[in-house]
Amino acid sequence: MPEASRKRSRPQEPENLETLMGNKPPQALDVEEAVLGAMLVEPATIDESMEELSASCFYDPQHRMIFEAMSELVNEHVSVDLVTVSEKLRAKGNLEAIGGPVVLANLSQNIGAAAHIEYYIKILKQKTIQRDLISASYDILKQSFDESTNVDDLIDNAQTKVFAAIQNNVKRDVQDIGSIINSVLDNLQELQNITGPSGVPSGYPSIDRVTQGWQKSDLIILAARPSVGKTAFSLNIARNAAVEANMPVAVFSLEMSADQLGKRLITTESGLSGEKIKGGVKLEPFEWVQLEDTLKRLAKAPLYIDDTPGIPIMEFRTKAKRLVKQKGVRLIVVDYLQLMQGPVELRGLREQEVAAISRTLKATAKELNIPIIALSQLSRNAVQRTGGTGKPQLSDLRESGSIEQDADMVIFIHRPDFVGMSDNPEDKEKAIIVIAKHRNGEVCDIEMKYKANQVKFVEPDQSLDMYAQRGPVASAANEPAAGEPSNYDFDAQSEF
Repeated sequence: MPEASRKRSRPQEPENLETLMGNKPPQALDVEEAVLGAMLVEPATIDESMEELSASCFYDPQHRMIFEAMSELVNEHVSVDLVTVSEKLRAKGNLEAIGGPVVLANLSQNIGAAAHIEYYIKILKQKTIQRDLISASYDILKQSFDESTNVDDLIDNAQTKVFAAIQNNVKRDVQDIGSIINSVLDNLQELQNITGPSGVPSGYPSIDRVTQGWQKSDLIILAARPSVGKTAFSLNIARNAAVEANMPVAVFSLEMSADQLGKRLITTESGLSGEKIKGGVKLEPFEWVQLEDTLKRLAKAPLYIDDTPGIPIMEFRTKAKRLVKQKGVRLIVVDYLQLMQGPVELRGLREQEVAAISRTLKATAKELNIPIIALSQLSRNAVQRTGGTGKPQLSDLRESGSIEQDADMVIFIHRPDFVGMSDNPEDKEKAIIVIAKHRNGEVCDIEMKYKANQVKFVEPDQSLDMYAQRGPVASAANEPAAGEPSNYDFDAQSEF
């Protein structure tokens, strides 16, 4: 291309970037010319270029106009050549802006470009990623100087911008069914060597038989009316994964403090009654030994608790990303969804705010590739409904139908005795885990028992009577005398 034409085609660089960096943003004008020239003379290069490139991949604004004109011609099913591109540019009023027909003619003289189109496309994509990262960095820097910017929002925006700068330029190829089947068979072969659930185990065999554990990228909604046992069940799940499977788990508690959750976990782990852990009933000397012994495993478990009240959804995303990166967290529990704060612009529009929170939780699970269990309240319809079994339904999910839509799995906790659906004394401890929605498996009811005094769910064939042999419910007559060793053989593993 003549020197005069090259000078005319030089873009006006963004003043802020040039001032900030002291350098021109990464560019490859010669490569841009080669790609456009190849598209003008070799139709076979057009499809590949259109699939891999966008107008933003061209730094020169004149080159961008030419590519946009070509894209419109392709969308209109019109052949791309010197004449059609010139007419399209003229119709858009951009022909003179790019330097006239002579510029297009000069581009078409690069006959050898078509043979190297794949290499040229790769170069343009690399330059685009570099420019996008510079632009994202500048935006982050500008926001960082703004004192009014919330730091947690700043961190989340920074991560999002950098991630978007990379992902926007990475396109997945179409896969043929043969390669997909091979991938599935490879994964199936790996699963043959796994004896337990393929996901994060719940600790309950009857549940794991249905779910194969909590699966990666899934959003699991655990819902029930107040005081039915949502927090207790979610803590049992978190404890089982962290203590028994040694998998890092994070619990975001918006309703209860970390100390309150700690007391619940201690109650469950030790087998002592809740009243004793709360201090309402004094501990016997042998129970202190029991307590210290049984809590050793829990104290060392990779279980992390955040009790920030009303945590904004963006702050949650930032903390979740950090926990996954730094602690290797494999499961996140949120207690509970309706107490989170959605986007500021949606405050007051409750249903839309909850919908935004639900979508963000699902997006976070997918981005971090871990399961998220979010607790949710049910509407009063679940209690006021007459007839039937009184079991909750998907329509009972409170404040937003999008919760049901976004969830990969919806689980209800139903206690017939608690909601007045049974007068049978044998049903006092009965609890039904209702899997009402399951994208990748069956829906079913799973019967369990809820031991309220130990805030613990157990399988129907399991019992907490084992603790009678370990001390917490033993009679005072069995208490050792002062200075005598205890006859109890306490281990640190609680039974679920």
